[in-house]
Amino acid sequence: MVYYILHEVLLSVLNNIAIAYRMPFLRRLFIIDFFNLLHLSFIFFYIGLFTVGGGLAAVTLMHQELVPSYIDETSFYSFVAVSESTPGPIGVNMSTYIGYNTIGVLGSVCLTLAMVLPSFITILVIARASSSFQNNVIVKRCFYGLRAASVGLIGVAIYKVFVSSVLTIELFKLQRSLAYILNYKAFAFFAILLTLSLTILKKLHPVFIIVLSGFFGVLFL
Repeated sequence: MVYYILHEVLLSVLNNIAIAYRMPFLRRLFIIDFFNLLHLSFIFFYIGLFTVGGGLAAVTLMHQELVPSYIDETSFYSFVAVSESTPGPIGVNMSTYIGYNTIGVLGSVCLTLAMVLPSFITILVIARASSSFQNNVIVKRCFYGLRAASVGLIGVAIYKVFVSSVLTIELFKLQRSLAYILNYKAFAFFAILLTLSLTILKKLHPVFIIVLSGFFGVLFL
């Protein structure tokens, strides 16, 4: 409640200043909604701070914080697919895409910076102090626990992407039949690609798999 009151008061004050002093750029600037930008930046700073185990672990936290408040589930997993297919860490790509989608260019810049800043600060601190605690038993045990947690976070992300991409839960709820629970084309492609990736395509570069998946989606899904 306080958030919305402050937002409306500040918006009204800036609007009056812009009219009184003939500064229309101030009105255009505040269309961005800086309270929303600040809130999203805090969310992505929090995600960047507590993401352990890489970008896929960040996907789980992003889903928890952003769906459905800022983005719907279908769009979220579309962003996951795009972020995985483009160069760069998936967590950083996701923050850039979501920032642009919700606020614009300024949003993509601010959310990307908010996402990477905790890692940058943490690495600086660890690099300076690593020689003094790297052989500490408590620190080693702490890292063992973090590894286990990162596996869990990545597992949740994989499960949610699988459910969104291969299962048709909404159709199943409507039809009440197991025959409608699978997207059979997507599941068949997933099974074939997984089998080939673990056998004869083990040494194939991931770029070819991404391109192949894109063509399959365009042609059959």
